[in-house]
Amino acid sequence: MTLPTFKEEVSPGRVLTMTADGTGLSVIDPWLKPFDDALRERYATFEKYDEQIKSTLGYEEYTKGWEYYGFNVQKDNSVMYREWAPNAVTASLVGDFNNWDVNAHAMTRNQYGVYEILVKPTSDGKVAIPHGSKVKITMTLPHTNERIYRLPAWINYVTQDLNVSATYDAIFWNPAKHYKFKNPRPKRPESIRVYEAHVGISSPEPRCATYKEFTKNILPRIAYDGYNTIQLMAVMEHAYYASFGYQVTSFFAPSSRYGTPEDLKELIDTAHGLGITVLLDLVHSHACKNVADGLNMFDGSDHCYFHAGPKGRHELWDSRLFNYGNFEVMRFLMSNLRYWMDVFNFDGFRFDGVTSMLYKHHGIGFGFSGDYHEYFGDNVDDEGVMYIQVANNYLHNKYPDMVTIAEDVSGMPGSCRPVREGGLGFDYRLSMAIPDMWIKMLKEESDEDWKMGHIVHILTNRRHLEKTIGYCESHDQALVGDKTLAFWLMDKEMYTNMSDLTPLTPVIDRGMSLHKMIRMVTHGLGGEGYLNFEGNEFGHPEWLDFPRAGNDSSFQYARRQWNILDDPLLRYKYLNEWDRHMQLTEEKYGWLHDGQAYVSRKNDGDKIIVFERANVLFIFNFHPTQSFTDYRVGVNQPGKYKIVLNSDDKEFLGHGRVDNTTEFFTTPGDWDNRPNWIQVYIPNRTCLLLAKH
Repeated sequence: MTLPTFKEEVSPGRVLTMTADGTGLSVIDPWLKPFDDALRERYATFEKYDEQIKSTLGYEEYTKGWEYYGFNVQKDNSVMYREWAPNAVTASLVGDFNNWDVNAHAMTRNQYGVYEILVKPTSDGKVAIPHGSKVKITMTLPHTNERIYRLPAWINYVTQDLNVSATYDAIFWNPAKHYKFKNPRPKRPESIRVYEAHVGISSPEPRCATYKEFTKNILPRIAYDGYNTIQLMAVMEHAYYASFGYQVTSFFAPSSRYGTPEDLKELIDTAHGLGITVLLDLVHSHACKNVADGLNMFDGSDHCYFHAGPKGRHELWDSRLFNYGNFEVMRFLMSNLRYWMDVFNFDGFRFDGVTSMLYKHHGIGFGFSGDYHEYFGDNVDDEGVMYIQVANNYLHNKYPDMVTIAEDVSGMPGSCRPVREGGLGFDYRLSMAIPDMWIKMLKEESDEDWKMGHIVHILTNRRHLEKTIGYCESHDQALVGDKTLAFWLMDKEMYTNMSDLTPLTPVIDRGMSLHKMIRMVTHGLGGEGYLNFEGNEFGHPEWLDFPRAGNDSSFQYARRQWNILDDPLLRYKYLNEWDRHMQLTEEKYGWLHDGQAYVSRKNDGDKIIVFERANVLFIFNFHPTQSFTDYRVGVNQPGKYKIVLNSDDKEFLGHGRVDNTTEFFTTPGDWDNRPNWIQVYIPNRTCLLLAKH
């Protein structure tokens, strides 16, 4: 039997013929040929589950689970409530509305373990459950007849009153007026420049900030800085604030710490009005083990939404692991994706903890060497891979402009290739080796010992035709126990010498220069996208630490000090302007979506890196002391070049040693394997970007 084939344009003008059995990856990368059988098996698993959805409910109904389960107000103001709880013997809906009477609203069960009840409207035709009132489901268990109380699994608003208890309450959310979106979604950005943000820490005051404050105060900053995408962290409700949002308790509820669901809709709509794409930091890799206000032991069994026994537990995260192969569990997760897209108008997702989903060892104590055997065989969790493929395939078919990003340390081949080729279907993968390199170098080496070849290798070491997002530091590097790059560079002098009224000390001069250069070389070489964590664009000092028992519940470090950026006497403004000009220069020339750079020079003696990308010539001099006059660099295109960005500008607290009006004319002749060359003055600890004029 001959299998059908299809043609795929993998890069401009390069069309490959692939067999429609998941082995397209080995056409792109022949080193994968020995794993064709494993790829076929993987694709067959995807097709099996894809077909199961199509032949039962169909994707349209399957992915709108929130309109079937949970609370749904009908046209006549009655309320339909449904819940999947196969282990329960009986179930009742209780709440403020019926004085928590377990007999008042008993639910009926169908053959699939789904309980339901229709709550009739009041005599005057109103919804019987008041908006904002508390509700729960109570169930009795087999054998023991034990009664348990749970928060509804599909609840869309939960609140916490720490004066009473840390446990969340489920709230029936049925406002008289829902927020109406005014702005269309922006077009998917060609070059993705991501601003990773957390609503709660977005105030300089030691407290939890709100959606409304973020909308009013932070969105204009992000737009001014030239970022076109926001990755919003810690939105899915999490009982423990210090988990940074990664221990999710209610998957359909936006965190009430920052305000109401309608406030979040307004934030996203306002961002769209500014032309900014908004991604949700999505946690489908695991769930919080809380029972009283989480999904754990939902129906009294340990295997309702999760695997039973040790397979259903993540040892390192102390959390529960989803049973992706279960029809109802997958419906819950797939509906969750669509819910955030349709109800809140998110534009895509950053999938957290992908490594844990892909492998049975979850990445715990496993070092990936890059050997292809590590990505196939018994290590791999076939159902985790299948869920990611089904999710990405569905999302990209339904929302062609949407974006998915993988947070994965393993670098599985095909992560960022379409599912039809046998890939996982993500658009981008986070390049997690880059921040590790910068922190290691700043911790362990003086910059006279930095190896230019090593920097270039780590920045460019990625799979061909798979897009990555480069970054120098994300929230991971800012967390307590580590420090921001600015703090590694300048440490305690940031407390004393960041005022324009103080002398520019050697530590601050070096720190400011390298902060700009590290960001620029990462932006230019490190990926097909760029990411920055909130505050790091202006060199936010110190670290990030959420209120917890170990710090007396202090908000001291759970905030962003915008006041130091806004103070005209402080030097943070120079770093912010540099970061802004990086984004705006990229917007003009588009190097992030222009394919890999051509690196013509990485000279350890001179500490020089030279590369071209999108017809921009990037020149870096990392030497601590040595400036070079008439330094010869190779260039591909002949003609006249001018400086478009210069880190030594006084506008960025440089020394103003380079004249930006200089015109550079090429001379024909082979230099560093380029057909032309120019000569430049490149001062120490400076980077220049030149473009053809």
